[in-house]
Amino acid sequence: MAEHTCSHFSAEPGSVEQALGALLEGVTPLAGERLALEQAGGRVLADAQIARLDVPAFDNSAMDGYALRAADAGKRLPVSQRIAAGSAPEALLPGSCARIFTGAPLPPGADCVVMQERVERDGDHAVFPDGLSAGDSIRRRGRDVAYGQELLAAGTRLNAAALGHLAGQGIVEVAVRRRPKVALLSTGDEVIDPGTPLGPGQLYNSNRPMLTRLLESFGAEVVRRVNVPDDVGQTRAIIREAAEVADVVVSTGGVSVGEEDHVKNALERLGRLDLWRLAIRPGKPLALGRLPKHGGEAKEGGEARFVGLPGNPVSSFVGAWLFLRPLMGALTGCAALATLPAMTATADFATRTGPRRHYMRAALAFTPQGPVATAFADQNSGVLSSCVDADVLVDVPPDATVAKGDAVTCLWLAGG
Repeated sequence: MAEHTCSHFSAEPGSVEQALGALLEGVTPLAGERLALEQAGGRVLADAQIARLDVPAFDNSAMDGYALRAADAGKRLPVSQRIAAGSAPEALLPGSCARIFTGAPLPPGADCVVMQERVERDGDHAVFPDGLSAGDSIRRRGRDVAYGQELLAAGTRLNAAALGHLAGQGIVEVAVRRRPKVALLSTGDEVIDPGTPLGPGQLYNSNRPMLTRLLESFGAEVVRRVNVPDDVGQTRAIIREAAEVADVVVSTGGVSVGEEDHVKNALERLGRLDLWRLAIRPGKPLALGRLPKHGGEAKEGGEARFVGLPGNPVSSFVGAWLFLRPLMGALTGCAALATLPAMTATADFATRTGPRRHYMRAALAFTPQGPVATAFADQNSGVLSSCVDADVLVDVPPDATVAKGDAVTCLWLAGG
């Protein structure tokens, strides 16, 4: 494979918005595939779904009771039929009522239902209260869904309710976006897998299981997990091989400028590098790039995207939410993943930032006075415990002072 140098990066620290612009430039949704509905949970619709049926399909009773004409309110009426769910009723005889159960079709001629608790039964007759109105306790045909309307838009992520919505139309198979294939690379001779005895200066790989879970929650499929030694030749070979099987190559560590940080060199030789020294905390070093494909399995677009996250676990955690989540959203056509939901909360902490934007890990409490954000005391990028119970990232601008009681912007860590 021919190697070349192609770099497009600035020496000045960039913003999150600039990095996202570079990362998402030219990204288009992956191809679709058809799946059985039972297998499509969490996937993203490739096409809009149009309603094939009215829901409900017929006027039906909202409760157990009696169907009658509202004009017969206050009367004693004979019970002319019994209508259970799933049965086909006869037309209601004039001057009569029908015993009816929840979900059963309304008989022709009836225009209201009275719950059984309001009816006095007298043998084969029923005595009704006054003041009934047409439409009482009836679920009208098409109240939920009308035939021909858009049921679900393309780009909808199929949660439990959406699956039920589709099943209610008799749909058994849907077209969904292919899950982005991700190769997850862990750099550094000092990083070893759990289960192996620690040697001098070594540490266990906490990033791999953490990022695997986050990527899967963002809709990706992690197809390769590889340890990358501190060797420039092996780093290039592993990155090149990863690009052949993945849509996105994600690395942790090796993106700074130290003598043992070989990722930047490898990207410059293999493809295109956008290296952003981001003005954020945590996560200042970030490598963004593109790697050409030469006959691998995931060949759409002819290239794989590369995201090099810092090795510190908190930096990787924050970087995954800020960059990997929107990238997976763009690849699956899911607009809901493009940005983290934002909300305003009251700060139960005080802080001051320097020239970098700070994403503080915080727990959120909902009080009668509104949401309150409590930042974890130790915000160091190596303190992963600050992420375990974090509900939000508090987005604090550079050169800002936050006092206890101030309003702060919180990014909700939803679905991770």
